[in-house]
Amino acid sequence: MNQSIQYKLGKEENLGKILVLPSMIIVFGFLLFPFLYSFILSFFSKDLARPATNGFAGLSNYIKLLQDPYFLNSLKVTGIFSFTSVFFELLIGVAIALVLNMKFRFRGFVRGLIILPWALPNIVNASMWSWIYNANYGVLNALLLKLGLIEEYQAWLGNPVSAMILVILANVWKETPFTIIMVLAALQGVPKAMYEAAKVDGANVFKRWHYITLPFIKNILMVCGLLQLIWSLLHTFELIYVITRGGPFNSTDILPLRIYWQTFKSLRFGYGSAMSYLTALIIFIPTFFYIKSAYKSSMES
Repeated sequence: MNQSIQYKLGKEENLGKILVLPSMIIVFGFLLFPFLYSFILSFFSKDLARPATNGFAGLSNYIKLLQDPYFLNSLKVTGIFSFTSVFFELLIGVAIALVLNMKFRFRGFVRGLIILPWALPNIVNASMWSWIYNANYGVLNALLLKLGLIEEYQAWLGNPVSAMILVILANVWKETPFTIIMVLAALQGVPKAMYEAAKVDGANVFKRWHYITLPFIKNILMVCGLLQLIWSLLHTFELIYVITRGGPFNSTDILPLRIYWQTFKSLRFGYGSAMSYLTALIIFIPTFFYIKSAYKSSMES
């Protein structure tokens, strides 16, 4: 009897392994293999344009990166783009969430409408803003001309400063709804009785914000800030590529775009892989400190 049960269990176990095998092959083939292969490739000189230089390169790709003025410029541009975008996404997101938390007519409709920019595919969003910023027939120039702020159409994307401001604006427009939704959900959990009690005690708007609202949304803001920072590094390739292609004068040349140029345009696969892993390390550092901070906060509470 026991042997019969063991035989059946053994058959079920083997069947389970067979059923899991295709999933394991897919996971290894599409996730682990490219990850490991690109990591190994980062220690090789794999240049299809100059095959004579191919071979094991050790850490030289990483050392060259730290001396590459284009990479260092991309690092600076990415920092300006990412932190400015995240700052305004959080600021505007919290302000709109506080308004949407109030009672007013058509609130449900407005809440549904607010998610529209975030639901748009990245390439659609990028194409839309590219048309808006067009120097010859863009809506931005037409609007400013009608308001009397400019006398003739301007090539906004031809100036390094205005180009950076405009791509940040497009990114903030796309990503802010995520912060709005998250903060609005957190605000729904704040007990109304706390506000009523604070009003009875004479607390003004700023004190109610500081002592009641902020503690409830603080953790959500940290999560939103971290995710927006990561997404600004990973999900903005289409936006920059379509609107400015990194120009003018590399003023909007963010890291994903620099990786693309080096890997698929210059065909320097080893160098591009090293750049990718250095970018991953940059993403990992704030993530590590956030998780450490969140763990410490949860232990204290």
